[in-house]
Amino acid sequence: MPMSRSIVLHPDPVLRAKAKPVERVDEFVRELVADMFRVAEEFDGIGLAAPQVGESLRIFITCAREGDPARVFINPKLEGVGAVDSHDEGCLSLPDIRGEILRPTAVRIRAMDLDGNEFELESGDFTGRIWQHEYDHLEGVLIIDRMRPIDKLANRRLLRALERGG
Repeated sequence: MPMSRSIVLHPDPVLRAKAKPVERVDEFVRELVADMFRVAEEFDGIGLAAPQVGESLRIFITCAREGDPARVFINPKLEGVGAVDSHDEGCLSLPDIRGEILRPTAVRIRAMDLDGNEFELESGDFTGRIWQHEYDHLEGVLIIDRMRPIDKLANRRLLRALERGG
């Protein structure tokens, strides 16, 4: 029986490590991805990165929404191609913490799916923002690293409580 994963909360060190590339898509990776979809659904997430469930691997998922199918991104490479815009973001690993995050409005991503096939996608909408947020997790970057000082200040109490483990 595989272990039951859940959301890893800040300041767990796995969230700050640069995730390792996936060497091969095997049963462990397939079970991890299935677990990630289960956890994302359980916590009402729109995307989830492997470090957020305690696995330092370069994998993230996006959940089906508004005509976009659920997708798996293994060893993704991301490139911002648009102007930069600000949008309110939250994160399952930082419950109740939100802030305005600047990101490119359009992005191109290249990754591998669960069958080992490479694919490339481009998005100029909210989907692209989700990819960037999840990709940041693979780099050990959290929204608190990208927040404006005013948002950091507004979230200071919640952040301290998380860091104290409560």
